Amino acid sequence: MQLPLGFHSKGENLVSKLHKSLYGLKQASRQWYSKFSTTILKYGFKQSKSDYSLFTKKFNQTFIALLVYVDDILIASNNVQAVEDLKTSLNLEFKLKDLGNLKYFLGLEVARSEKGISLCQRKYALGVLKDAGMEGCKPSKVPMEQNLKLSKFQGELLDDPGVYRRLIGRLLYLTITRPDITYSVHKLSQFMAKPRKPHLDAAHKILQYIKGSPGQGILLSSKSDLHLKAYTDADWASCVDTRRSTTGFCVFLGESLVSWKSKKQSIVSRSSAEAEYRAMALTVCEMTWLLALLKDLEVDHPQPGMLFCDNQAAIHIGENPVFHERTKHIEVDCHLVRDKVQEKVIRLFFTPTHTQVADLFTKALCSQQLKFLISKMNVLNIHSSESHLEGEYQTIEKKPVKKKISKNKKQAEKELKQEEKN
Repeated sequence: MQLPLGFHSKGENLVSKLHKSLYGLKQASRQWYSKFSTTILKYGFKQSKSDYSLFTKKFNQTFIALLVYVDDILIASNNVQAVEDLKTSLNLEFKLKDLGNLKYFLGLEVARSEKGISLCQRKYALGVLKDAGMEGCKPSKVPMEQNLKLSKFQGELLDDPGVYRRLIGRLLYLTITRPDITYSVHKLSQFMAKPRKPHLDAAHKILQYIKGSPGQGILLSSKSDLHLKAYTDADWASCVDTRRSTTGFCVFLGESLVSWKSKKQSIVSRSSAEAEYRAMALTVCEMTWLLALLKDLEVDHPQPGMLFCDNQAAIHIGENPVFHERTKHIEVDCHLVRDKVQEKVIRLFFTPTHTQVADLFTKALCSQQLKFLISKMNVLNIHSSESHLEGEYQTIEKKPVKKKISKNKKQAEKELKQEEKN
């Protein structure tokens, strides 16, 4: 390493040899992870192949899961004494600081109740508003105006693009618990190279939306069944510059939202059916990964995952091994949907467009539809008064669309049980 200032050396070419990693060097985090993983594996833990930062251990009726991010560690178990023994053992190897029950982790605020675990980023969201100077802005009902078309060629270039890039970077981290702003933020992240004034105005619109409910987050229900259900959708040729489609999906474990994404597809699709099929393939990959992760967590999932799509043609392509003209130009890797259907890893179901939950991740919606889809995702604001939340959910449930969703889900589950019985 380069000698620090003020260090007197006898020769000009004298160098220092490190006996241990120094905090702040590029190698420090890698050396720490190597040391920690070696130690934890010595205690009988297994490293997950789905997530290399996850370590699990099962002995007798006790199960322990340990998640590590650099020097922040989460421990979960069904045996309190086993956790205490593990902390005692780790404390012999490292200098640990026990922060008690999980309440705050990497910007995530965790709250527990009988209904489940609530995750939000209220403090982080208020920090974003403060840094942008929009603490006193007027709240907005939607994160992005409906039918707004943004282009990388239209509008005046920003004098300081760093302001826009820092803002979008912070908003991207906020999407960890805010699926309602995921589409808007990822849409604006496409203009990081040369941001323009309309892009910054759209980013400020998101901040106005966050101002209305900074404490909004997701609820991981304690009473939901452990069955994977996913919704997938695509907005065909939505990009005005490249004419590429936008993929959107969300995956539920029972009633709890566990994964979601909004992403522009890598190539131009020739039809809406092809765009939907490509979105379906990406969703199947996510479901396959989640199934592997559940296996590492000792969660049994014998039944096929349920995948809902609002395009009948895409469902037929996924279920039919021979579809000739419409599929011969589609890459082979997209046809993993067929393989997983035949292996009974997933099952495809049709859902009407107005009940398609993943619609939230493909386009900007009106405030009424946005509220309705958010309610289906167990997204709520625990910092609001309970009576206000109950009234809001009751209002949404009275809509006729609610009945159609319930009927569609019941029909899908009924078909699945009948096939298992056969």
